[in-house]
Amino acid sequence: MTEALPHLTLVPTPIGNLKDITLRAIEVLQAVDVILAEDTRTTGKLLKHLEIKNSLQSYHMHNEHRAVEKLLDRMKEGVKFALVSDAGTPAISDPGFLLVREVIEAGYDVQSLPGPTAFVPALVNSGLPVDRFVFEGFLPHKKGRKTRIDLLAEETRTMVFYESMHRLIKTLGQLAEVFGPDRKASVSREITKLHEETVRGTLQEIAEYYETNPLKGELVLVVAGKQTK
Repeated sequence: MTEALPHLTLVPTPIGNLKDITLRAIEVLQAVDVILAEDTRTTGKLLKHLEIKNSLQSYHMHNEHRAVEKLLDRMKEGVKFALVSDAGTPAISDPGFLLVREVIEAGYDVQSLPGPTAFVPALVNSGLPVDRFVFEGFLPHKKGRKTRIDLLAEETRTMVFYESMHRLIKTLGQLAEVFGPDRKASVSREITKLHEETVRGTLQEIAEYYETNPLKGELVLVVAGKQTK
């Protein structure tokens, strides 16, 4: 049994393969009073697989501002929470930052467990330099998108992006236009799942590959930084 639980524990969940849950994560999910879930249906399936019965409460991007104050009140009463996202580490391109900040400012304890997150295996598996990198998450969908890409034109570190399968080819084209079509890159999709795939090459080569090959699932785009003489 976990002892001296903090008021809030961030618990990473598998990004595909359910075997990637840690023993410590299971222990915390069993021990806390309430599990805050991005989607209670998704987390409910995981808990059923793990044979964990615990209280679930919805916490997502549409209700997080309204929920924080009430959660702090319950922490004051001694309630211990775990925060999970649908997959991976909470607050990495998912809800969590606001709650963590407010819990810390209120003087309560926060702890984050190590565990799955998609961009680390994609980065390491890309074959691109990993000694220095920058995580960009999702590019803006519309406003500010070109400005962000233009600012990254001089970036010398390896860049990591999250992108949807619906926008990948467009994004590859936009990056190729600014960075040059011969810039090295890789796309990893369905990480840890049965049909996991990593495609490496230039921005242009990867775009051409996915123009004739079906693109499904969650993906991570890794792009080499600008070479310096």
